Amino acid sequence: MKNLVIDIGNTRIKAAMFEGLALQEEFSVEYMDELRNHIQEWVFDHVMVSSVRWNKEELELMLPFGFFFLDRETRFPVENHYETPHTLGLDRLAAAIGAYSLVEKGPVLSVDLGTCITFDFIDSADRYLGGAISPGIQMRFQAMHRQTAKLPLVEMVMGEERPSFIGKNTVEGMKSGVYYGIQKEIEGTISQYQHQHQGLKVFICGGDAKFFESLTKDHIFVIPNLVLHGLNRILIYNVNKN
Repeated sequence: MKNLVIDIGNTRIKAAMFEGLALQEEFSVEYMDELRNHIQEWVFDHVMVSSVRWNKEELELMLPFGFFFLDRETRFPVENHYETPHTLGLDRLAAAIGAYSLVEKGPVLSVDLGTCITFDFIDSADRYLGGAISPGIQMRFQAMHRQTAKLPLVEMVMGEERPSFIGKNTVEGMKSGVYYGIQKEIEGTISQYQHQHQGLKVFICGGDAKFFESLTKDHIFVIPNLVLHGLNRILIYNVNKN
């Protein structure tokens, strides 16, 4: 089964081709024309689309093929036990299912390092239970800048060295506080889940995951495209149910 999955965000469109559960190719573009041009020679059996930019009806006018659309009516391969499912971001659930798809059983924890940091948990009975949400890297820098009189607006740039633990000036101090605060938050959260759920596997994804690849261990994996894996697993589940 050859599957095309498309994840349309606010600024980028990510897509990938899967053969069953195996990722074959992935890419990222800005515009829908680029997407159509890239995949026009591809051969695929089924398509899943997730979008925060356009609704299903709008996408049906843009895409020259039929597709499954990720929404709150979509069937999922795990039970959703979130108490307010109407408020749950489907990207959170897709990331958790992406983690689940890589081991095909719980317990798994996905850690998505984006605008916000989200922790999402599927237990050993294949139930999505929820997790936690906290500010991401840039949100923390922006909060310090906006809510104080003199702290500058700082950002972390890919390729720069890991911040010094002891910041010797204001900018270094802010970077140290944000970076090691997030690192300890991730490690502490993972540790608490491990104490409660034996055999836990952890998958870290998101745009800022690249800053924390040092956390990779035998039970912690950095998989930036975790949402794409989740969309593919959801697609397979819905195809088999039809």
